[in-house]
Amino acid sequence: ITPASMTIVFLSITIGTIMTMSSSNWLMAWIGLELNMLAILPIISKPKTTRASEATTKYFLTQAIASAMMLLSSTINVWQTGNWNILELKNKFSTTIMALSLMMKMGAAPIHFWLPEVLQGTTLQTALLITTWQKIAPVTLMYMISNNIQPTILVSAGILSMIIGGLGGINQTQLRKMMAYSSINNLGWTITIMAFSPNMALMNICTYIIMTTPIFLMMTNMSTKTLQNLSTTWTTSMTMTLSIALLMLSTSGLPPFTGFMPKMLILNELISQKLTTLATLTI
Repeated sequence: ITPASMTIVFLSITIGTIMTMSSSNWLMAWIGLELNMLAILPIISKPKTTRASEATTKYFLTQAIASAMMLLSSTINVWQTGNWNILELKNKFSTTIMALSLMMKMGAAPIHFWLPEVLQGTTLQTALLITTWQKIAPVTLMYMISNNIQPTILVSAGILSMIIGGLGGINQTQLRKMMAYSSINNLGWTITIMAFSPNMALMNICTYIIMTTPIFLMMTNMSTKTLQNLSTTWTTSMTMTLSIALLMLSTSGLPPFTGFMPKMLILNELISQKLTTLATLTI
């Protein structure tokens, strides 16, 4: 791929996300997401391997289904209300389909199956792009419609994401798959609190992006793709290995680290909402 075409691709990804974030109309938000999705496909398929082609196909199919669900949801809502405005999503059926389509776009459980597979089939830089930048637009849309989504749907999907993310990451030796399950787990926290405090959900996802970016960049720098690689890098780059270990502990939400702060605030909010059973479950 030539530098000029790469510039166009990255510009399209940026414009697509910004368009979705700044639009108040479902059609414009959908166009932004489509532009974003189509622009990232050449990046995923850049390594000329069968794994990369498979990852590109999986990503394209899941995102296309999610986009179709978005269009269906907004169209049903327009029939009912006569309004394309994002904040006017009043129909319960439309809201449920929209919530599911956004969860599919993000890679949250129970529609998470594509995320570990796609990350495993692509490069570390592309994996970084999918787990951070590509989540911004769907999270923004969910933030905008969070008042209309039934809390039961968000909480159920959130807890399921936490469980799947936590258990799925245990059995992994591939760092990209581990980071994918970490992403699913973190989305679980974000979605759960979205029903009660959307601003806190945004803070959680921003903290996650800030912590994940250096992990991927250091893994790229050291060319580590498995846990076995990571255990041998200790001799060559002690500082980086230690930094990755501490950042991973932070991402998991261990007390003295930054990652613990949003989780503590989320648990505090759930308890103050008299959701003590739910708070115990998330711990």
